[in-house]
Amino acid sequence: MKQFLKKIELKPHNKKLVEITSDVNLFLNESDIQEGLINLSILHTTASLIIQENVDDNVLYDLEKFFNKLVPMKSNYRHSYEGEDDMPGHIKSTLMNSHLTLSVIKSKLQLGNWQGIFLYEHRLKSRVRFVQAHIIGN
Repeated sequence: MKQFLKKIELKPHNKKLVEITSDVNLFLNESDIQEGLINLSILHTTASLIIQENVDDNVLYDLEKFFNKLVPMKSNYRHSYEGEDDMPGHIKSTLMNSHLTLSVIKSKLQLGNWQGIFLYEHRLKSRVRFVQAHIIGN
């Protein structure tokens, strides 16, 4: 049994949903794990990790539209320490995933045909984000 850790640095460049599947696959390939589990943890409270369709960008557009309607930017939030997008970002991240765990079989990340792993930035202006990747297996 072996394990590997890596903090993946991401710079979304003002995109709300950024596919990071290739970053995760790169780490998986570096680890030389054949069978095991990989856990991904976003190290921020105003961003999330999701698995979603990676073929049609309209899916990502519609998700963003839905969550902006569900959690409006302007409301009577008490918390606005870092700006008007602060509390909506916290709420959205609470509704989504801060961790993802996936199987690794025959050195391949187990995702469906049209699935990808995405960083979902909930703030208006993108910032550097970090995902802690931890893989364990043989």
